[in-house]
Amino acid sequence: MNKKSFVDCERHRIQKILDFRLPTSFKWLGVVLLVLAFVLFFVRKQFPEYAEMIRSIGRTIFIIGLLCISLARDKEEDEMTIALRAQSYAIAFIVGVVYAIVMPYIEFGVSNLVHNGGEAYKQLGDFQLLSFMFLIQIAFYQTLKRYR
Repeated sequence: MNKKSFVDCERHRIQKILDFRLPTSFKWLGVVLLVLAFVLFFVRKQFPEYAEMIRSIGRTIFIIGLLCISLARDKEEDEMTIALRAQSYAIAFIVGVVYAIVMPYIEFGVSNLVHNGGEAYKQLGDFQLLSFMFLIQIAFYQTLKRYR
């Protein structure tokens, strides 16, 4: 295998990963999963002995629902929507990084003001950061698509 064919093969493999989209029907599956997650968040109050397990399952279903919505194709997918989707992912990543850096300090300062000191510094959880980034990506994609 020569160098040129190896590079072409790798480029094709990377492009295949970048072009991955779920079918349009997965957008509705994502919405159903989000509704199911919200139902689970309310149901867990009825079963306090299983609250932590239900919470964990609900969080996972919520993230999977947002992922389905984020990766689902549009009915009319063209080069412009692909570029807008990539742009919204870039914006969500940058906003997510800034959020992950700044938010713990803001939360620490506000909680110390409200509770008169003694509050511990807390890091963001993976659920909070992932759900924030997915929501930002979906919101920016819809906004950019509307004003193209």
